Formats: sequence, C-alpha cells, structure tokens
Amino acid sequence: MKQISILGAGLVGSLLAIYLSQRKYQIQVFERRGDPREKGYIGGRSINLALSDRGWKALEKVGMAESIKKIAIPMHGRMIHDLQGNLTFQPYGKEGQAIYSVSRGLLNMELIRQAAQHHSVQFYFNEKCEEVDLDKKTIILQNTENQQIKKINSDLIFGADGAFSAVRLALQKTERFNYSQTYLEYGYKELTIPPLSNGNHALEKNALHIWPRKSFMLIALPNIDGSFTCTLFFPYEGNPSFARLQTTQEVNDFFQQVFPDAFALIPNLADEFFTNPTSSLVMVKCRPWVYRTDIALIGDAAHAIVPFYGQGMNAGFEDCLVLNQILDKYQDNWEKSLQEYQNLRIPDADSIAELALNNFTEMRDLVADEKFLLRKKIEAKMYELYPERWTPLYSMVTFSPEIRYSEALAKGKKQDIIMSEIMQLPDIDQVWEDLILEEVTRRLS
Repeated sequence: MKQISILGAGLVGSLLAIYLSQRKYQIQVFERRGDPREKGYIGGRSINLALSDRGWKALEKVGMAESIKKIAIPMHGRMIHDLQGNLTFQPYGKEGQAIYSVSRGLLNMELIRQAAQHHSVQFYFNEKCEEVDLDKKTIILQNTENQQIKKINSDLIFGADGAFSAVRLALQKTERFNYSQTYLEYGYKELTIPPLSNGNHALEKNALHIWPRKSFMLIALPNIDGSFTCTLFFPYEGNPSFARLQTTQEVNDFFQQVFPDAFALIPNLADEFFTNPTSSLVMVKCRPWVYRTDIALIGDAAHAIVPFYGQGMNAGFEDCLVLNQILDKYQDNWEKSLQEYQNLRIPDADSIAELALNNFTEMRDLVADEKFLLRKKIEAKMYELYPERWTPLYSMVTFSPEIRYSEALAKGKKQDIIMSEIMQLPDIDQVWEDLILEEVTRRLS
C-alpha cells in the first residue's frame, strides 16, 4: 500500500486526501498553518468563493455535496449597482441555475473534518516545508511552534500547497521545467456589510452584487450569518488607486462618490480599509506537473488563476475528480495515471486562466454597457431556441462540467466571431428578434 504525503491542507489538499483515502491509501497531510478546527478559521485569504457545477460534481463523488449545501447560498445572477444606486439583475443561466457563495474557512474546515474521519488520513499542522528532496522523495519540515525538524519519506508526494508551493519550488530547479508568474497591477481588499438589526441581509441575498466602475469594481457575496463579504478590486497605482487613498476622509469621500449605496451599508469602512491587508492577484503557469512517477502538483500549486470567473477552487476540485477517474481507468497504475492527468489538465488549466483574466474586463466594465447587455440577450435567446448548437460561454464554463475548459474556450472564440458580426448589423437593437437565428447557429455545425 502506497504511503502518500500531501503538502497543504487547504481546499484541494483536503479534498484530495478524501479521494485517496477512499482508494485505501495511507495519507499524511502537512500544513504550515494551525488547525482550523481549534482556531475556527485558516489564516490568509478569506475571500468568499463561488462554488459551481464542476466543484459540486467533485464533492458529490465523495458524498459531501449535501453537507456543503448547508453552508452555501445560491446566487442566481449578478445584481448590477450603478452610480445612482439603480439595480439591474442579470441571470447567470437558465431558470434554477445558480452559483453558490461559500466561506473559504467554513468549507475548508468541513473538508478537513470529513477527511479526518478516515482512519487512513493523518493531519499535521504548524509544519512548514523547508525542503523537498525530489530524488529521495523526502520532505523536510520544521514545526513552527517547537522548531523541531523532521524528515518524511513517502512513496508519492502531492504539492497542494498553493500559488507559492514549496513542492513546485523544488521542481523549478530541475531541467526543462517551465514556469511563469504574473501579477496584475490590481490588488484586492475585503470589507464587510453587516446583517440588519433583525439578522436579515441588507441586499438581495441570492445574487452576486457588482459595482462596475470601468477600471475597477466592488463585489459582494452573501454569508449565512446575514452579512456580505465585499471585495474591492482596485489599482495599486494611478488615480484612483490604493496609493491615492491614504486618509479616512479620502476613503469615505471616494466611496460616497463612487459606491454611494454600498457606502451607506459599510459602517466600519475606514477601519476595515486600513486594517485589512491589500492582497495581490497572481497567475501561475508551469509544466510539467509531474516529476518521474512520484511527485505531482495539483490545484493552485499547478495553476493559480485570478478569481474573476469564480473557477479557481472549482478547477482544483476538478483536478481531484479527473485524477480519480484516471486512476479508475488504469486500475491505480500511477505511472500511466499521472502522465494522463497532466496531459489532460494542463490545457484546461491554461484555458481557464485565459478566461478568468478576460472576465475581469467584463465584470468591471462591460456588464454596465448597453450593447453588451443586448449581446447577452441575443445569446440567451439562441441558447433557448437551439441549446444543442449554441451554449453561452459562461454556461459552458459554469454549468457544463461535461465540457472541458479548453473546449469551452475554443467554442467561445468561435461564437465570439459570430456575435461580433451580428452586433455590427444596422439597427441590431431594433431587429434582433426578427433575425433568423437558426441561420446564424447553423454556422457552428
């Protein structure tokens, strides 16, 4: 029986432990942070997550979907807030389709609890990885509380330790390893809209709220305690930017002018603005993900992306599901399985990275554009009339886990060319309902 070590007890590492324990492997999970079951949270990023069909599919496979639904809130569309506080609702997909707001911390604790119920899984917290010896398959760890050093030998090591992975750092020192890291010129900061005095949500509960302002935006996702977690995506430099907002007065004046309805709902705005960290947005690409037959990367360690398609966690969960399916196919032949795992997942990871970056422009700018909204309306009509031939890109990515990210990107580019031609037609806003949409969608065949 293989002894498998997983570095990282975050979302993907914990889910991977559940998958592998169900395959009867002995699992050790090492995490540099403290045990969230004692602290009540895992430190670091707490940005709310959007759980969609790919993530649900991975959770259902290990029997966790029902328990996670108890801590998740369905969001059926975007609620757009303009400068005057007027609201426009944009459904995400067909009636009944939704993405789900879930707290990173609560979800992580539930995954750890579930994994720890398996006798074959052992978690070790406060263990910082100092070095990975790839050839000896040895992890060198230092306990952050008592400073003790230990060496762990394994048959197989998974790096599920995030965008700044120690396992990937070791791989970067090997020959022919390709790696790129790109930071956006934007950072993000979290703020809070508290519940109303009666405990209810201050905004529509079942929507993802967006304040699009061309070069920046504010979003808000609902929490089960009645609050909203807001995230300001904002330039580091320039005007406006984090660099320009240096005093309480400047922060209050800016929010009152640019996000007036949100400003009225954030009582501790300045305190949170100056207390909460400004976090960076980074994209990581690398290849190969597998070293020989016994070291592999998964989740953000392999493919960190920006959060604008709400697919970072979903992509990591899908990594676990796909790997499990491949292990079934090859009856746990790890050499064949790991090779096919990276061959399948690298193109998909590259594709969702591109899609996520493109969606930033859509969310902060285009969602408030009348021509863009008309385009979405035409696409929705095509989808309604000819679902076999036309599925909007968002629906392919978010609600169609049977379609690979790479396939969705390719189909989306083809559809984009067609839609761009349609939008150039004279008086399109007046005549679109009279267009023979079947003639347009036939071009996709």
